[in-house]
Amino acid sequence: MAPTTTPAATAQRPLARKPGTGWDDAWRRALAAAPEAFQDDRVRNLWAGTWHADGSSLSATSPVDGTAVAGPPMLDPGTAGRAVRACLDQHRAWRHTPLAERKARVSAALDALADHRDLLALLLVWEIGKPWRLARADVDRAIDGVRWYVAEIDRMTAGRTPLDGPVSNIASWNYPMSVLVHAMLVQVLAGNAVIAKTPTDGGVACLTLACALAARAGLPVSLVSGSGRELSAALVNSPEIGCVSFVGGRDTGARIATAVTDLGKRHILEQEGLNTWGVWNFTDFSALAAVVPKLFDYGKQRCTAYPRFVVQRSLFADFLDAYLPAVRSVRVGHPLAVADPDDPLPELDFGPLVNAAKAKELRDQVAEAVDRGAVPLHEGTLRDAAFPAGGSRDAYLAPVTLLNPPPSSPLHHAEPFGPVDTIVLVDTEAELLAAMNASNGALVATLSTDDPAAYDRLAPQVRAFKVGRGKPRSRGDRDELFGGFGHAWRGAFVGGDLLVRAVTDGPAGERLPGNFPDYHLMP
Repeated sequence: MAPTTTPAATAQRPLARKPGTGWDDAWRRALAAAPEAFQDDRVRNLWAGTWHADGSSLSATSPVDGTAVAGPPMLDPGTAGRAVRACLDQHRAWRHTPLAERKARVSAALDALADHRDLLALLLVWEIGKPWRLARADVDRAIDGVRWYVAEIDRMTAGRTPLDGPVSNIASWNYPMSVLVHAMLVQVLAGNAVIAKTPTDGGVACLTLACALAARAGLPVSLVSGSGRELSAALVNSPEIGCVSFVGGRDTGARIATAVTDLGKRHILEQEGLNTWGVWNFTDFSALAAVVPKLFDYGKQRCTAYPRFVVQRSLFADFLDAYLPAVRSVRVGHPLAVADPDDPLPELDFGPLVNAAKAKELRDQVAEAVDRGAVPLHEGTLRDAAFPAGGSRDAYLAPVTLLNPPPSSPLHHAEPFGPVDTIVLVDTEAELLAAMNASNGALVATLSTDDPAAYDRLAPQVRAFKVGRGKPRSRGDRDELFGGFGHAWRGAFVGGDLLVRAVTDGPAGERLPGNFPDYHLMP
């Protein structure tokens, strides 16, 4: 059973939302910070250097408690096409801007983001349910990461030029700042104009504020909303686009991959994969137990989450002795609830999932897997003491752990993108590798083993871009590279110098490190 999210001394006291942290509070602050980007109860689209009250706004609710929040203003394909053509005009001017001026303007935008750090984080809490600690970390990683690029960009762009057209960004909702805004600002720093589509599932107000601050600093950024299918002709297929950067699921990524391959267009496509943690000839289970709660950060709604453990059968009892107490310690609850108005916001591993539909989907998948033979090892419970009275809890799901999901279940072969762990038992090294490679490519993996020779022998056979030894791997910051194997990644790898190389042109005949249709080149 998942424990209360409050300290023991106040565990039985009723909780209430901390004063000053309501959606209305956040919205009023956003209106005051960037009145050009917000209008009454809706946000605007940014293109051609101007904020436009166009598009039909979707209704949206917060996963935190069902409160109505701002939805994305959905553009039609024709307007999106005009936005892309205007972005090309910005690109043609910006690519000739001296690097010193680009650095100064990006630095000014970073200073503005830092000034509004807590507001950006509060918007993330309401829009995508990210706990306060993780929401602020998302903002900080974006700012700190781009500052590193500002310091390093001179050597990174030496002998290189901006692309012929702007970079189009289509990203998932889970890391609006540290993934999407970070990428956009580095792309601009490298000499490109950028256009981004807001994720339909959340983050539109946070991204709108971030782009407003960037636009005020004179950066050529565009932000539009719309259906991915309807806007793909403009944001993916348009001849004006110089590069497509995508972060999301495999189905959408496969369609984009087909389009950009046919067009011969530069692309960076980060897609999902089943990241696995193998346990083989291993004894240090106290170290593993210490890591397990951290793996539940943001409810495993991360591209580098580890939802699958592949465990040597003879070690299963020792594994469970370490794993079960650890998973029971995971802190779940309302991200803005406190017992006293002066209390800090709660330290949570995760709050709600992105929406009630996702929570229901996972509940249904778990029930179906159990019906077909999976063994439930842990089913957490949401305790009343972790929530204020009233408000919807439909988007919340406590941790669940299943043993041996059946091959017919999506939980057997696909990333759940939620707090559902699955465990598969194996007896041989061949079975270990087969289970760790179940999704034909992943972003990260880890192997816990006491035998260095076994790690050296097995790790290169795991189809993941990064394989840790007894420690989790992450997307990385600054000079840490990132990519994927198999269907988890298409196109150029990123991170460090590679991110700049991916969005600039180098010597004739250059082959970028990446996973392309006609070659796979590791850095």
